[in-house]
Amino acid sequence: MKRNGKFLTALMISASILLPAAAVSANGEEAQAVEKFRVLIESDQKAQKAELKERYGVRWAFGEDGFTTEMTEKQFQALQHNKNVTVTKVDELSIDQTSSKPEASYSTMAASQSTPWGIKAIYNNSYLTATSGGSGVNVAVLDTGVNTSHPDLSANVEQCKDFTQSNPITYGVCTDRQGHGTHVAGSALANGGPYGDGVYGVAPDADLWAYKVLGDDGSGYADDIAGAIRHVADQAYAQGSNAVINMSLGSSGESSLITDAVNYAYSRGVLVIAAAGNSGPYQGSIGYPGAVPNAVAVAALENVVQNGTYRVADFSSRGYSWTDGDYTIEEGDVEISAPGASIYSTWYDGGYATISGTSMATPHVAGLAAKIWAQYPYATNEEVRGELQYRAYINDIKSGYGAGTGDDYASGFGFATVQ
Repeated sequence: MKRNGKFLTALMISASILLPAAAVSANGEEAQAVEKFRVLIESDQKAQKAELKERYGVRWAFGEDGFTTEMTEKQFQALQHNKNVTVTKVDELSIDQTSSKPEASYSTMAASQSTPWGIKAIYNNSYLTATSGGSGVNVAVLDTGVNTSHPDLSANVEQCKDFTQSNPITYGVCTDRQGHGTHVAGSALANGGPYGDGVYGVAPDADLWAYKVLGDDGSGYADDIAGAIRHVADQAYAQGSNAVINMSLGSSGESSLITDAVNYAYSRGVLVIAAAGNSGPYQGSIGYPGAVPNAVAVAALENVVQNGTYRVADFSSRGYSWTDGDYTIEEGDVEISAPGASIYSTWYDGGYATISGTSMATPHVAGLAAKIWAQYPYATNEEVRGELQYRAYINDIKSGYGAGTGDDYASGFGFATVQ
C-alpha cells in the first residue's frame, strides 16, 4: 500500500510543518532552528526497534506496524541506510470542504433555519421543526475539534480529547479554532439548544465524542488520526456501546496507518463514515479514507431537484463507471449520498455558518446511522450499514454528472433517509 500520497491542495487547506522555536546559545547569539517532521519506523528486529524507541521517543506505537516519532532530515537520511529499518514520512491529511471560509456566519439565526434544508431532506419532511433520536449511540467526530460550549451541542458532549498536542492524548480539551469540526458535529447531532430555538442535527439525542485530530490550519498527521480511530474502537468496546466515526477529512493518497485503523475499528463493531472528497466530477477521485472498503464513502447532494431527485454536486468526488449497477462496495466506490451543498450548521464562535463539501454530507449519514442504531441497539455495525444501503436503494438519485438509475459512480446506492 502507498505510504505517501499527494495531498488534496486546491480544495483543502495545505499542511504546515512544525517549526520549533530558535534556541539561544550561551553567548547570546540565536542558534539556527532545526526542522523536525513526523516519521513511521518499522523493523522486524525487536532489539533494533527498542533501541530506536529509546533514542527518538515514541508518539504512537502500532504494534507490528511500528511506531511514530519526530526527527530531523539528517537523522531521517541516516536511518535510510539502516537495512534493518524501514522509515517513511507520515502522511498528512486535511479537512475536506470546497472552501476554507464560510459563506456566511451569524451570531443569531432565523427561526426558519432551525431545521436546515439538508435536515428536512433527510427526514423527508419540508415542514419539520425539530428532530429526535440517537439516544445511547456515540458519534465520534474526528476533526478540527468542537466548540463544546456551543448551546446547541453542550448537552451532547460525553468526551472531549485532543490528539494533536505533544502528549498524544490530552483529555478534556478539543478546542476548535477553525470551525469545520463544530459545523460537522452540528449536522450530526445538534439539539436545538436549551430553548429549542437553535439548529437541529439528524440525531440530537446521540452522545458526542469530540476528538481533535487536525490542527487549527485544518491539517493533521495520519498517525494522530489512526490513533484516534483506534481509541474510539477501544473505548466503545470497553463500554459495550455502539459508536459511529465521522471523518470529514481526506487525502488523494492512502495511508496504511489509517487504513489499518479503519479495518481495526470495523472489526471491533464501529461504523466508519467518511467524506468521498471534493475532486469531482472526475472518475476515480474518491479520497482516503473514504476509498477504503470498510468506510462508508459519502457523496454530496445540492438543494436542486432534477429528474425527480436531488442532484449530486459537481464538486463531489466520483467512483468508477465500470462498477455501476453491481451494488457492491469496492475500493474507491461512493456508497451513499446526502445533503452537502450550502449546509447551515453550528460554528466555532458560538454562532452558525453555511459551508459546502462532502464534509458536510458525511455527518448527515453519521447522524442517520446513530438514529437507526438507537432504534435497533443490538444490531451490528454491518447490519446498520446494510440498512443505510437499503434506504439509499429505495431512494435512488438520478440527477448530476454520472448519476443514473440504480447503483452509480456518482451517488452510489442513493440517498438514505429517515423515512
